[in-house]
Parts: sequence; structure tokens; C-alpha cells
Amino acid sequence: MIYKRSSELFVAAQKVIPGGVNSPVRAFKSVGGDPVFVKEAKGAYLYDEDGRRLIDYIASWGPMILGHAHKPVVDAVIEKAQKGTSFGMPTEIETKIAELAISMVPGIDKIRFVNSGTEACMSAVRLARGFSGREKIIKFAGCYHGHSDSFLIQAGSGAVTFGSPNSPGVTAGTAKDTLLADYNNLDNVKELFEANSGEIAAIIIEPVAGNMGCILPAEGFLQGLRELCDAHGALLIFDEVMTGFRLAKGGVQELMDVRADIVTFGKVIGGGLPVGAFAARTEIMSHLAPEGPVYQAGTLSGNPLAMAAGLAMLTELNNSDVFESLAKKTEYLHKGIDKALTDSGVTFTINRIGSMISVHFAEGAVTDFKSAAVGDNDTFKKFFHGLLEEGIYIAPSAYESWFLNDAVSYEDLDETIAAVAKVGKTL
Repeated sequence: MIYKRSSELFVAAQKVIPGGVNSPVRAFKSVGGDPVFVKEAKGAYLYDEDGRRLIDYIASWGPMILGHAHKPVVDAVIEKAQKGTSFGMPTEIETKIAELAISMVPGIDKIRFVNSGTEACMSAVRLARGFSGREKIIKFAGCYHGHSDSFLIQAGSGAVTFGSPNSPGVTAGTAKDTLLADYNNLDNVKELFEANSGEIAAIIIEPVAGNMGCILPAEGFLQGLRELCDAHGALLIFDEVMTGFRLAKGGVQELMDVRADIVTFGKVIGGGLPVGAFAARTEIMSHLAPEGPVYQAGTLSGNPLAMAAGLAMLTELNNSDVFESLAKKTEYLHKGIDKALTDSGVTFTINRIGSMISVHFAEGAVTDFKSAAVGDNDTFKKFFHGLLEEGIYIAPSAYESWFLNDAVSYEDLDETIAAVAKVGKTL
């Protein structure tokens, strides 16, 4: 289907914006066709420039947990904007949201607000290196922690080799300090620690991955990482940019009862505005400037609009049963999609936890990047465009989780399941 207005806007955008988009996944490169341009959104729905209503399953990649243009959040932003949008000076609301976040998340004493998930993860790694006096980090294939140089690394030839850059502009010197491991493979991580004894500052991981589809940690995997870090004097960093305040009030730490040393946040914590944060116990955070020598700064960090939106969002999440509601809706969707695709004879696997879910067109369990990568991408392309024609918007990539928002009704879910059933017959 051709979206005339969106296509015209995409042509115009490509003349002044690289690739016509400000974040690559939006360009539809992995699914083909022109991207859909959004005009507005409300509740569970996106309204595109061609006048179509789409049921939204990306929720701005996670933060719209209560739905688009949620009134308490919008009202808080409007009220705050009328008093000024940025001061570059301390405000009381920063302390209020910090106190609330710390009360909701286990194991943290202090929090520093930044402007994006990328900035939060970059700063967390710098803090871990400054605290430990070590330089190397371990990350996992398929986990995305933003576009900071340290994270744009692909695998070497074996378990104990250095990584190599997978983006021009990332130096080999940076890459040598990033070691790549396989998600859900504790033996692989053990080998890296043994081969780099006394040199590893931290492990950084999406405790539930959302950037290779939704991938759950195997039983004992996160606890095993905690034990390895303790044994080798390294810090454990949970990147909860997607999962924080979405899977539970206290995120994966609460859900799976595993404590990280540093936790990063984004998405939900700003109610949809550009914001991120990183947090830890006092012993670690005291190394951060101006208390300690590890430098991090930002003129817009803690800006009043993001703080107002975040405080309104977290207040509502802290006083509601939204996590249970979302989990039930996601389970309902899971069962419906499972039946629809099974009845159509399609080969698939569904992963789900809380309000995150992904459909992989692959046989067998999808537990890491390698098993996610064997999925049938041609089938996914047909699936994506088929659902789009039926008014359902999912991530335009086979390697992204779906995110439900609580404005989605059971009628919306039934409409989605019916669309999957229709599209399934064409796959």
C-alpha cells in the first residue's frame, strides 16, 4: 500500500536529513517501502499523515506505558512550560522525582538525570571504570546500549578475542576495551573473565533484551553474572532503559530478585520526553563529579519539562496496578497470535514477559542473537506490511520488541488478533 502524503514527506525529508530520518530504524530499510509519518497520537492509536488510524505496538519504543498524550503527563508539561523550559540551574522537582525513583527501585541510593538512554549507559560505564580503576567491559551480542563508541562492537573470532568496530568512526583503540559475550551463555562470560583477569571493570547487559526481539534471561543467568562480578571485583550494570518502570515498579531487579551495581533508565522515566538516568548505591555515586573525579555534565540534564513529565508518569505508575493490567493484556495477545499463526501453518516462536512481546519466524527457542538471526526475515517483511495494511503498527524490524501500552483495549487486541489471522493466511 502506498501512503501518498507520507511518501511525499519522506522525499522532502531525504533532501535535508540523512536518510530522511533522525534514527535509522525509522527508515524502513529492513522491511522495505517508505516510512509512515505520524501526525498525532492519542491513547492506543497513531494517526498518520494520510489520515489512517493505527493501533500502536511500539509506544515510542517503550515510554508510552499509559498511552499517548496521557492527560496527567501532558498537563504537567504544559504547566511547567508556562514557567520556563530550561534554566541550567537546580530545581526542586529534580529532587522530588529522584526521591520517588529511589523509593521504587531496589538497591539504589542516588540517581543522576541525563538526556537519553545512550547518555545514561555511556556515563554508567565511565563511572564503573572510574570506580574500579579498570578499563575493559563485557557486553552481549544483540544488546543495544545506545550509539556510544564503546557499544558499537561486533564479535571477534573467538570467546576471548577483542571486539572490532562495526561502525566507521569507532576506533580500534576503543574497541579493544570492549569484550563481546553471547547472551544466556555463562561459560562464555567465565572465559572472558579468566582471559582478562583483573582488567574488567563491568558487565553491561539488558537484563531482558529488547533489541533482538524480546529475549528473556535463562534461569540462573543473571544470578550467575552477579556471582561472576562478585568473584572478580567487577560491577554489574543493568541497562533498564526499556525495562525500567515497565516490567515492574523496580524493574528487572525487583522482578527477578537480582541486584545490579549500577542501573540505567530512560523511556518511561521521562513520560515520553527526552530523558535518561543512571543510579547506584552511595559508595559508587560518590565518585561522580562534583563529589568525585568522574566527570559527567549536561546543560539540559534535569530540565523542568522532562522532570515534570517524569514525575507525573512515575507517580501514576507507583499508585496503580498497571503492571498487572498490561501483563494480562499481553498474555491475551500472545495466546491470540499463537492460535492465529498456528491455524495458518506458519513456523514461529513467541517470546513474552510483562508488556514486552515479540514474534520470531523461526523454529525452536530464541534465546540469543544467533538464534534470533536465523528467523525468516522475508516472512517478517510480509507480516509487517500485512499488519500495516490492516491498521496495526509494529516495529519495522524483526529485531525489536513490541511494547503494549495500557490504553490498548481488549477490543483493540481482538482487532489485532483478527489481523494476524488474516495476514497469517498469506505468509
